[in-house]
Amino acid sequence: MAYVFNSKFLIDDTVRMVHEIDRGGFAIIRCSVFKRLVAMYLGHPLFRLTRFSCYADLSGKVRVKPGTRVLDMSKTLLIFTGYVWLLLSMIPAAAIAQRTVTDQMGRHITIPDDPKRVVALAPSLSEIVCALGKQAILKGVTQYSDYPAYVKTLPQVGSYIRPDLERILRLKPDLCLSVKDGNPKETIQRLSDMGIAVYVLDPHDLSSVIRAIDEVGGLLHAKARARKLTDDMKTRINHVRAFNRTLKHRPRVFFQIGVSPIVSAGKGSFLHELIELSGAVNLADGAVAYPRFSREQVLNLNPDILIITSMTRGLVFEDVKREWESWPDLSAVKKKRVYVLDSDILDRPTPRMVDGLEMLVKVIHPGFVLLKGCE
Repeated sequence: MAYVFNSKFLIDDTVRMVHEIDRGGFAIIRCSVFKRLVAMYLGHPLFRLTRFSCYADLSGKVRVKPGTRVLDMSKTLLIFTGYVWLLLSMIPAAAIAQRTVTDQMGRHITIPDDPKRVVALAPSLSEIVCALGKQAILKGVTQYSDYPAYVKTLPQVGSYIRPDLERILRLKPDLCLSVKDGNPKETIQRLSDMGIAVYVLDPHDLSSVIRAIDEVGGLLHAKARARKLTDDMKTRINHVRAFNRTLKHRPRVFFQIGVSPIVSAGKGSFLHELIELSGAVNLADGAVAYPRFSREQVLNLNPDILIITSMTRGLVFEDVKREWESWPDLSAVKKKRVYVLDSDILDRPTPRMVDGLEMLVKVIHPGFVLLKGCE
């Protein structure tokens, strides 16, 4: 048997709460505002002093503790409502002030006016938050978040392709930053259903990375810092473009980003844009963003320059380089132009992508001179 009843409350706007207590002792709140309140505040001592003693689980349910005496439904709702309002009155006005924004997926979401507990669901996003000088409000990151060094001290919430909901909820975030390509849609939806604001970004090229930095700056009240970062990025990119226009020769480059199998970067990838902007011909240019190649195919392409980068750490880089150098007829080997580069600053959509661009130009065209002040 279940007890279901509807009641309306005024919290910013009138919302509907469906409070259901079933025989198994579960209370369910189907309202994002109340889910958020419950998740954040049911641990308050006032609740532990009442007979209505409960806690929130991962499914969004509020479980009544064993042995709890469930009061008459109308009285229970009245008590619960009273505590909600009491808790609301205890929250500083700044903490509950909200605004509605539109993320890069076109979703209209309500976020705190001044977020205090941010969880970044990708290494690039934690790096952006820190670049904006907001590391103090960053409470959780994902696996492989390693720059700046500070983020390695923060709790991890799984990988960006498999975020751990339980770990995220333990951190009590008031804002999660997410990426379209990588974070599962189901995770974003579940977090949203639990009343946690999730802002989705879609950085897929240099211009959208700049836009993402500006937007995160706006979310975190760091607009001035974001503008300074993006202005610097634009200036340096324009310097590379100006150099590019002076080139008379564009070497043919094969960029290896995967060791086994051999994977390169085609049209639609970050690296394709960086390679072309660096004044080179990308031999993997094609409809597939990350095409696979056999060793024989690469040898037949006979690149002038071969660049190796991978997320695989350790000695793998140098081993792969030695394997290519065992083919003396390969043009890149003849010219001694087989290089190993740091993948993080080339394929992470952060302000450091411009460092990666400049490094790539310098490798492909040793005569390139960095913009004064960027050495």
